[in-house]
Amino acid sequence: MLGFLISFTFLFQVSYAEVFVPPEEYLPYFDSNGVYTVIGNVKNNFEYAIIPTIDVSIKDNSEILSKTIRHVPLSSGSEVPFKIKFPEVSSDNPVLLPPNITFEITNKDPLFLEVIYDETLVQYEDGHLTGRIQNTGNTTIFNPKVYAVIHGYEQVLDIVQNMEHINKIDPGEIVNFSMYPDPSVTDDIFYYSCFAPVDTTVVPVTTIKNGEEFDFRYDSGAWYSAAKFNEEGTVLSIRGYNSYPLETYANFEFAPISGNEKFDVTLNDEPIEFIQSIDEMGYWHVAFNVDPRSQGVLKISGFEVGIPPQISKIPNWIKLNANWWSTDQISDDEFLEGIDFLIQKELVSSPMYTSDDSKQKIPQWLKLPANWWATDQISDDEFLEGIEILIQRQIIII
Repeated sequence: MLGFLISFTFLFQVSYAEVFVPPEEYLPYFDSNGVYTVIGNVKNNFEYAIIPTIDVSIKDNSEILSKTIRHVPLSSGSEVPFKIKFPEVSSDNPVLLPPNITFEITNKDPLFLEVIYDETLVQYEDGHLTGRIQNTGNTTIFNPKVYAVIHGYEQVLDIVQNMEHINKIDPGEIVNFSMYPDPSVTDDIFYYSCFAPVDTTVVPVTTIKNGEEFDFRYDSGAWYSAAKFNEEGTVLSIRGYNSYPLETYANFEFAPISGNEKFDVTLNDEPIEFIQSIDEMGYWHVAFNVDPRSQGVLKISGFEVGIPPQISKIPNWIKLNANWWSTDQISDDEFLEGIDFLIQKELVSSPMYTSDDSKQKIPQWLKLPANWWATDQISDDEFLEGIEILIQRQIIII
């Protein structure tokens, strides 16, 4: 067992000049709704991939307000924009403080998602832009996004992302996207740059529910802030606003408390259409469209009292597969489907990822550690770590 669990993890957090936000690309403005907004662009000059975390602070009268973004993995030599809003700002002249950047070294395979630079990449008179992205790799990319920096004639004006939700993009597929600036900067736009396709990013939120911290996430072309629960812990309220003249989307993700929750959604106390679903990891999703130039208080009701229990990072069906495979009830290929899922969800890093069935292999002696995990003799983290080591050493080939 000890040999299987040998760790080679090389993660640390530190701040260096090689990971930075250029001062000329880090600035604030008040958006068209009067919300204080900070934009920036993180650059990675290291020879390896990182996961950057950006702490942004402002001085609002005598109070310091701070927010944090843990961004997507950033490969060597690349950059990715970010935007943070501070609806709490009450003064007319808040002071933006220098950003604090930390990072973790990570394994990040190249993302084969490219913006097509041809006549279809068009900037219009009203300031918005349309274009196309293509998946040039051999695996499907789920929930991709495209970021860009908008410039005026002498300074950066805004950071934007695609307005439409892109569920997935298959190998070779080309998908259209559009971007809209905040109406407050439209008249000053000169050009777009630093297009950065990424394989999804979500906004983490923490609020208090039944006296304890409750974490959830959302993915949206709109912005949400000031989340809070009612005293019973059954209704979540959060203020949202879409300043763009285009319909966009929102997808909220919650850890289940019992798994029997039935949600209802209102905007400004009026019911809206939504879809409730549960993903492979066991998390609830509440998704809906957001009207153009809309704002108000969103309420999601139907939460059960209490805090969610600890949820495994690995879906239960993979653990069940490990148990069946270790007792010869399913084939190697069926077990490898679960490992392939872990790689796609980036729970396991695989720099040698091929998705070629003819090259797949797995040692039969792994059935013993798989049985240890299936019977709770080793933890999820120990199992994931061991699988990752075996893949990196090409003992397992997926």
